[in-house]
Amino acid sequence: MDTIAIIITVTAFIGGGVLSYFLWDIALTKKKKKAINEGIAEAEVARKEKDLAAKEKFLQLKTEHENQSNERNQKIQIAENRIKQRETSQNQKAEEIQRLKKEVEIIRDNLDKQLEHVERRDEELNKMIHEQITKLETISGLSAEEAKKELLESLQEKAHSESIGLINEIIDEAKMTANKEAKKIVLETIQRVATETAIENAVTVFHIESDELKGRIIGREGRNIRALEAATGVEIVVDDTPEAILLSAFDPVRREIARLSLHQLITDGRIHPARIEEVVNKTRKQIEEEIVEVGKRTTIDLGVHGLHPELIRMIGKMKYRSSYGQNLLQHSREVANLSAIMAAELGLNTKLAKRAGLLHDIGKVSDEEPELPHAIYGMKLAEKFKEKPEICNAIGAHHDEVEMTSLISPIVQVCDAISGARPGARREIVESYIKRLKELEALALSYPGVLKTYAIQAGRELRVIVGSEKITDAESEKLSYEIAKKVQDEMTYPGQVKITVIRETRSVNYAK
Repeated sequence: MDTIAIIITVTAFIGGGVLSYFLWDIALTKKKKKAINEGIAEAEVARKEKDLAAKEKFLQLKTEHENQSNERNQKIQIAENRIKQRETSQNQKAEEIQRLKKEVEIIRDNLDKQLEHVERRDEELNKMIHEQITKLETISGLSAEEAKKELLESLQEKAHSESIGLINEIIDEAKMTANKEAKKIVLETIQRVATETAIENAVTVFHIESDELKGRIIGREGRNIRALEAATGVEIVVDDTPEAILLSAFDPVRREIARLSLHQLITDGRIHPARIEEVVNKTRKQIEEEIVEVGKRTTIDLGVHGLHPELIRMIGKMKYRSSYGQNLLQHSREVANLSAIMAAELGLNTKLAKRAGLLHDIGKVSDEEPELPHAIYGMKLAEKFKEKPEICNAIGAHHDEVEMTSLISPIVQVCDAISGARPGARREIVESYIKRLKELEALALSYPGVLKTYAIQAGRELRVIVGSEKITDAESEKLSYEIAKKVQDEMTYPGQVKITVIRETRSVNYAK
């Protein structure tokens, strides 16, 4: 019974399990089918949504494509219109060119006909001219070439004479125009600053009270005079000249040191070599101090400031230097004042002009002995001491040794000439003065037709007397111009030289 019960229980349990399995499987199958149906439904919805989106995208792309196609068609239409307009314009231009070409051909034909007519007329005129020339040659007895030559010579002589007269008129007119201002400047300035400044060139005369002092100056066996010459570098000439001793040296500063030393020695009364050296050294220091003081005083008087101390010392040395007998310091002051006045009249910088005028001869008083001309050396000194380029150029160009680059340069050059050329400013050696006047007369006498020449007014005027039968009035004007040009090119002279050609006719008869 128990076994049967167990079997029945087991069988029931197995049967229950199988039944539950089948029931669960049926329930699971239904669930799967439901899930599949739901998935299919969702997929169908998704597919429909995608189809709808695809249709919308297609419509959008279709719309964009149609828009682009429309724009492209519009552009193509515009381009076609432009091409049609251009073709129309080209056709019009081609038609215009054809029309102009036909007109040009017509004008060319007319010109060819006129040219043929002109050539025929030219041939006729040449034939007539040839016939007239032949008749003229027959009448005059001259060939055409001979007549042309005579005519050219006559015209050339007439033109040359007229040109000389025209040149003189232009020169006179220019002088009249320039003199309106130049006379005013020169008359107001030269008289204001003109002073007699001629001094000795290489010799200083030292006056003494009596000839007895000569023996004391010479000393025993000449020891005093030798010591004085050695200390000063000056040659002391003691001769028979009454109450005078000559101090000879090319350096004016040395002569001044010797003169002051001698004066102090004679005043003191003690003259011996040791005392001489002491006095000379002391005097040299005094002169150096005086040179600097003179330089400073000169710059203050002229209102020239900011100069280098070495340039101030050189300006002071100018007091003891002369040029052709003219004191260099007075000359430089004069040029500075003239330059400032002229610069003011011309509206230029008066301070620069005055500074350049004061320094223009600075190359003459250097402690060294340069081989360069004093103008070039002075320019280099000014450059060395940092002067402005305008001033350096004015110094270097006042004798035309460098090219002028500023308006100050010709002003300084002209004022230098005015200061040196005015009466009483400079002295020439007699021999060179006479030689210059003779050369001036000989130069004018070398021209044909000149009978006599006279240099007057210290060489500032040359009078040329010509034969009236050899030179005409027109030729005398030409001669005056040519002589002035030759004097200007070949001779060196201060100021200017006036050339006066005199042509006169004299009739002489005698009453008997």
